Parts: sequence; structure tokens; C-alpha cells
Amino acid sequence: MNPPAAPLRLTKAERATLESLSRAQAAPHREALRARVLLMAADGVGNRVIAEELGVTAVTVRAWRARFAEEGLGKFGQVRKGRGRKPSISEDAVAEIVRLTKTTKPKGHTHWSCRTMADHVGVRPATVQRIWSELGLKPHLVDTFKVSNDPRFEEKLVDVVGLYLNPPEKAIVLCMDEKSQIQALDRTQASLPMVEGRAGTMTHDYKRNGTATLFAVLDVLTGKVIGQCLPRHRHEEFITFLKTIDREVPDELAVHLILDNYATHKHPNVQRWLNRHKRFHLHFTPTSSSWLNQVERWFGELTDKNIRRGIFPGVPDLIASIEEFLNSHNDNPKPYVWTATAESILAKVARARTKLEQRVS
Repeated sequence: MNPPAAPLRLTKAERATLESLSRAQAAPHREALRARVLLMAADGVGNRVIAEELGVTAVTVRAWRARFAEEGLGKFGQVRKGRGRKPSISEDAVAEIVRLTKTTKPKGHTHWSCRTMADHVGVRPATVQRIWSELGLKPHLVDTFKVSNDPRFEEKLVDVVGLYLNPPEKAIVLCMDEKSQIQALDRTQASLPMVEGRAGTMTHDYKRNGTATLFAVLDVLTGKVIGQCLPRHRHEEFITFLKTIDREVPDELAVHLILDNYATHKHPNVQRWLNRHKRFHLHFTPTSSSWLNQVERWFGELTDKNIRRGIFPGVPDLIASIEEFLNSHNDNPKPYVWTATAESILAKVARARTKLEQRVS
């Protein structure tokens, strides 16, 4: 009969580490179990008793003790080569799935799904999903982009980003745009509220009750928004909104207005108004570069949190809802933090143009 194993020797630091691992709920089960085995071994408990109490074999207990004596805690969480669960799919099969995902499409489809790929390669859909997840492949998603062809792209970009990162003194920087043709939609049936086990419901069909246009500017420094709903989207309404900005902004501040190249913003009547109000300075974003205008992010929040699921019997109800959202936002405004430099953006655009040229050629 074999004599009982001697108690495992642990330093104070090793015991503290093992006790922490044995209690950690976030640790992998195997690591927590192994930590408890080693602690009991250090307390002089026999291998067979440890195995019975913790539900492992005596062979496992001896192996873990021997490995600790050899390596300590240096490689505690690592599984030795040749041990552990064997891969269910060969490396060649993984490489083929990756190649097909990146370079091909299934017949009649625009992209691969887990099931179509699994059927094509002869594996389980869960295997395809695991491979895509580990490699960050998402064939079901597509990002939209457009590289600006504005001949003054770099000049305009540097100008706008300079205002974000280094705003002038005694001035306010405002991002301005219009959200036109906002529809006042009413539903043909009453909606049902959310209850346990079921989401709220809304009919798919609707009634159109008119439209409104929202003019808005976002204060880059504070995140506060000045907004005004107007019936149309012409230079007359733009001048009306400029007058609103003029009233809202303190007289001692210059007004730097970032906006797009819409023809309304360059109308002769607008130019005459600007000539009479010298503190206004317009900065135009490059064409096809709405991402450069921070107020677009606020418009996105307005759509997601107020308009998309709203029910509006008429345009006045729509306007009242938008104004309520605007006032709520201004009660606790938070600015969007711009960190990208003009140099980093220009480098990214240059890479995109190079790839596009390679695709065309």
C-alpha cells in the first residue's frame, strides 16, 4: 500500500492566489477546481479523499500536484499540448471556409449565411458561426461609405476639424443642418403596450398627416441644440433660422457655422444677410461628407428616440414632440467628443481611394 502523499508546499502568495481563484465566480470551472485540489493537498488531505470530495479521479489529483511541483503557478491556466478537447474541424477546412466567405457568394445570394456555408462545406452551422466569430467575419453586415470627390476636400476637412480641435477664442462653433420632410405618421390601429413576455406592438401601416422641416444647430462645446421647425426648406426659412441663431447667441461672440453645400445656404439673399451680420462665418463640409457634421449624430438620436416610434395625428403634434425632445436634451446637454485629427482622416481616405482604384483596375 502506497504511503500518503506529503502536504503540498505553498508560499503565502501562492496560497492567496489559489484561494482567490477557488472563490472567483468568473474564473473557468477547471481552474477553480484545480485551485481547490491544490489547497486541500497543501492542507495534508490525501489524494483519494480529495478526488472523492471534489468529483475528480485520483490520477488527476496526482497529475495536478506533480505539475504544480514542476511549474508552480506560472502556467496555471494553460492546457498542455495534446491535452484538452480536440478540434472538430481541420485547419484546411477552416481555411476553406474563410476563403469562401471572403471571395465568393452562394448562387443567387448576395452573401453567405451560417446555414448555406455549413451545407456547402459539410459542417454544422454552429461550427461556421464559431469560426466567423473568432475571426471577426460578418458577411451578414455591410457598412456604407462614399469617398468624397470634392476638389477642395483636404482644405475643407482641415478647416472643419481645426474648429473641432482648436476652436477660436470669443466665438461659438455650431454644427448646422436641416432634417427635411419629417412625416407626421399616425397608425391605422391602436398600439398595444409592452407586457411580460411580449414586446409592445405597432401596426405596419400608417396614415400620412403632413411634413415639417427641422433646422438645428449643435454647440460643439456644450452639446446644447438650438432648433426650429419650419414648413419648408428654402432660403427664406434658412434666413429665418439664422435670425433665430443671432438672437440666441450672445452679441459678443463670433458665430462659426459648419454646414453642407446645399444651394440654399449659398443663395444671393443669404449672402446679403451675411454681409450685414459680419460675426457669422460659414464653413462648408466637403461633398458626401455628412459624417463630418456633428449635428447628424443628434439627428440620429432624435429619429431613434422620438420620431421612429411616434404617433402623430397632425403636424402640430409632430412639432410639439420634437420640441419636447429638444428641451429634454438641453436640460442635460452633453457634447460629442471629437478626437480624430485631419492627418489621420486624410490617411484613411487615401487608403480607401487606393483600394477603390485597385478594384476598378
